[in-house]
Amino acid sequence: MIHYHGTPAGGGRLDAAKFLAGRHALVPFPRQDDMGIVSEVCQSFCFDNGAFSVWKRGGQLDVDGYLRWVDDWRLHPGFDWALIPDVIDGDEAANDLLLEQWPVHLAGVPVWHLHESLERLQRLANTWRTVAIGSSGQWATPGTTGWWKRISEAMDAICDEQGRPACRLHGLRMLDPQIFSRLPFASADSTNAAVNGGSVSRFGMYTPPTAGQRAAVIADRIESHNSAPVWQRSGQAELAL
Repeated sequence: MIHYHGTPAGGGRLDAAKFLAGRHALVPFPRQDDMGIVSEVCQSFCFDNGAFSVWKRGGQLDVDGYLRWVDDWRLHPGFDWALIPDVIDGDEAANDLLLEQWPVHLAGVPVWHLHESLERLQRLANTWRTVAIGSSGQWATPGTTGWWKRISEAMDAICDEQGRPACRLHGLRMLDPQIFSRLPFASADSTNAAVNGGSVSRFGMYTPPTAGQRAAVIADRIESHNSAPVWQRSGQAELAL
C-alpha cells in the first residue's frame, strides 16, 4: 500500500525536505508550498484538487486552473495521478458531469462519496482503474460506528466472494492504521504527520526536538502498517470497533 502524506509539511523548509525524502506525498491545489521539494525528494506524488477545503469554507474550485496545474506536472516521473474535481455534497449527476469533462490524457481518479449510491460506486469501480473513497454527509468522520457500517456496505458492493475489490481503492483522509489495515486499499492519504508534527503534547515527556522529526516519527509509525489484502465480509465492522 502507498501511504500519501498530505502537504505542506510543518516546520522549516529543511525539516520539510528531510521529512518528505523518500516518502509519497499528496499535494493540494490550494497549497503548493512544498511542490519544489516534493518533485525532488519524494518517491511519487498525487494531486488533490482541494474540493474538500473549498467545501468546508464555502468557496468555489478553480477547475480550469487545476487542470492547467495537472497538465504542467503530468510528465514528471514521480506523478501518479490527480483527483478529478468533485462536489463533496453534490448530487451524482453533477459529479458524473465533472468526470465526463476530465481530459483523457490526464491520469485522473474519480471520487465516490459515502452519501452517494452504491450503484454509482459499482459503476465507477467497473469503469476506472482506481477509485477514491471520500467520507461525506452523515458519514463525514472516518472511524465512527455509522461510518464503519457504511464503508462495510461499500466494500460488500464492489468486492468479489474472495474479498477482492473490482478496482484499486484509495482512502481519502484514511491514513489511520485502525482504518486502512482493515480495508483492501491500494493507497490512502492524510495530513496527520504534517499537522501533528507541531504538537509537542502528543509525545509526552520524550519529545523529538523539531517539528520535522516529530512528523517523521508519526509517518514511520503509520508506514509500519499495511492495508488488508482482502475484505472480510463477515463481522468486519464489529472487528473495527
